[in-house]
Amino acid sequence: MRIALIHALRHSPPPIEAAFARLWPEATLMNLLDDSLSADLSRDGRITEAITGRFLNLASYARATGADGILFTCSAFGPCIEAVQRALSPLPVLKPNEAMIEEAEAIGGRIGLLASFGPTLQSMPPEFPGSLTVTPKLAEGALAALDRGDMAEHDRLAALAAGDLADCDAIALAQFSLARAAPMVAEATGKPVLTTPDSAVRKLKRLLGR
Repeated sequence: MRIALIHALRHSPPPIEAAFARLWPEATLMNLLDDSLSADLSRDGRITEAITGRFLNLASYARATGADGILFTCSAFGPCIEAVQRALSPLPVLKPNEAMIEEAEAIGGRIGLLASFGPTLQSMPPEFPGSLTVTPKLAEGALAALDRGDMAEHDRLAALAAGDLADCDAIALAQFSLARAAPMVAEATGKPVLTTPDSAVRKLKRLLGR
């Protein structure tokens, strides 16, 4: 099986590749990265028609390479990915967070949603079902630490912010780039921690009958 991974942050490939290595090592992966997408979204403050068109172009290219499925790893672009799902159906196209949200729903109750990229906390909470109470939290400074290569500071700031979510039933890490901080977040909160990479790989594997 050939799986196309499409990224809008350069930090996203390592965690999803690690998840595939653990959970589905037989899959063949390809990576497409346009890190200007996140910069343009931050600049514009909203998803534009032009940004959606770029997502459609990236996905069409991935399909043309023979991909059996597409996984987007950029959680702030839900409407763009929905446009791709409509355009490429029945090809399996996953949002980065949909599988994690399904696992959060199975836990139920109050879910803490931790992000290091601010726009994610605007686009992602409405994707959770109404049966859940979602408490969003921004890990201030964590993404900047990651940008300058300070992994330890990124993880520390993520765990520090997660401390405010310790009264939730579970913690959902909203971005692939946050997955590396999962052990420290679990230690800081004492709660189950869901990551988008692991959840996404499990769902893709199931959809493709593997």
